[in-house]
Amino acid sequence: MKTDIEIAYAAKPQPIEKIAKKLGIAELHRYGDIVAKVEPKDVPKAKIVLVTAINPTPAGEGKSTVSIGLADGLNKIGVKTALALREPSLGPVFGMKGGATGGGMAQIVPMDDINLHFTGDLHAITSANNLLCAMVDNSIYFGNPLKIAKVTFNRCMDCNDRALRSIVVAVGGNARDDGFNITAASEVMATLCLAADFADLKERLGRIIVGYDYDGKPVTAKDLGANEAMAVLLKDAAKPNLVQTLEGTPAFVHGGPFANIAHGCNSVIATKTAASYADYVVTEAGFGADLGAEKFFDVKCRVSGIRPSCTVLVATVRALKYGGDGDLSVGMGNLIKHIDNLKNVFGQNVVVAVNRFTDDTDAELKAVADACREHGAESVLCECWAKGGAGAKKLAEAVVKAAGEPKLTFAYDDGDTVMQKVEKVATKVYGASGVVWTAKAKKNLEKMGADVNKLPVCIAKTQYSLSDDPKKLGRPEGFTVTVRDVQYRAGAGFVVAVAGDILLMPGLPKRPNAVGMTIDGGKIGGLF
Repeated sequence: MKTDIEIAYAAKPQPIEKIAKKLGIAELHRYGDIVAKVEPKDVPKAKIVLVTAINPTPAGEGKSTVSIGLADGLNKIGVKTALALREPSLGPVFGMKGGATGGGMAQIVPMDDINLHFTGDLHAITSANNLLCAMVDNSIYFGNPLKIAKVTFNRCMDCNDRALRSIVVAVGGNARDDGFNITAASEVMATLCLAADFADLKERLGRIIVGYDYDGKPVTAKDLGANEAMAVLLKDAAKPNLVQTLEGTPAFVHGGPFANIAHGCNSVIATKTAASYADYVVTEAGFGADLGAEKFFDVKCRVSGIRPSCTVLVATVRALKYGGDGDLSVGMGNLIKHIDNLKNVFGQNVVVAVNRFTDDTDAELKAVADACREHGAESVLCECWAKGGAGAKKLAEAVVKAAGEPKLTFAYDDGDTVMQKVEKVATKVYGASGVVWTAKAKKNLEKMGADVNKLPVCIAKTQYSLSDDPKKLGRPEGFTVTVRDVQYRAGAGFVVAVAGDILLMPGLPKRPNAVGMTIDGGKIGGLF
């Protein structure tokens, strides 16, 4: 059986001009023959289809694969469709989970370039982030004119490196504790992905809080005069990237915040650009629906005006058995809870895509289909990994049938306080009995002032459980969510509530993916 990268190398992608022509895009900034950046466009007309998933196993459940296969399937049934996906981070690529270009016969190409340096967007975000850090320390070194007493903004890099979680930096003879985040957790990443356009990006960059002065007032990137220089570094990164699937479906791949520590969606700019050219746009949100989909709805849709016409929930027998400690019927509660959330909390028309694995039995697949039907959601068997778009035609037909007028209800109201917003997400979406706030979280929230109550909340928690405890799999009950810290992301425009033990800089596993990688004659082996 061929590996994903062997399948990708055997493909014969079309010239990027031909892909652009399918959508009517005339102006391209080429990065070789099959990759280009395009000018943003904001006249969306397409129906948006969100792809999300149940809580995953550590290996993931093929959400990107289904998204890609669905887009190919929609084009196969005559629907003019484009993809809007996130860019992979080098952290998972060289770590444990892998990349984000799909798999089997449902991939975007060039998969090696997309999973590695691509067009340099993540490098630009890293550089802009670290320029800001350097300017903070430079200001302190030259007399500290802004009277910065506490620095809260971390450096970043696009790699898993646990040794950099806590470091000590020395500025002008004064040492302080500091640390690195992974680039996908950088506020610059979230800021770029939620910006409406380049002018809005510059404004948002200026609002990023880097620390607090001796009077407890925030010090921003604009106070340092850093936001214009940061925008210079991001001038190309702010433009969406255009690539293609193995079957020639246009794919906009842009931005890549993680969903467990950020909002987990591709950029607003790319989604709206795709929706300005296609009739249907398939986009995805990271990890399970309690993380990625909730943040897609409550954060991305709230600030951008985007409204989905349908939501696809990816499920696998493997993940349901994992959540039930080997018992499919026990693990089924996770699927049922996600269906209920999407239908009754967010008002979505739901189609369940059962991503088939070779060892799934007919009895197991029937049990999943019966559970979906019983709870008011159509389920469709998806075999796009093996068959590409042909394996997703039935899913495509079900999506077209389900995709009505765009509609959306939120888990909380704009007028709720931050504490009320977190409480509503925890109780409505996670199924918690309540929220416990640590003294540190309460103190930090109080310092932020009442203005932050106007912002959406982004809850950082484990992706493996509906709770904040990764060991509570399936559909746990009777649990509380503990908020141990609250952080103000003024540039991104949301408040982060840190629940459970979430790390902003992941570590590599005992045997990282990097160990098995090779390169010979320019061809990469072991990437996936």
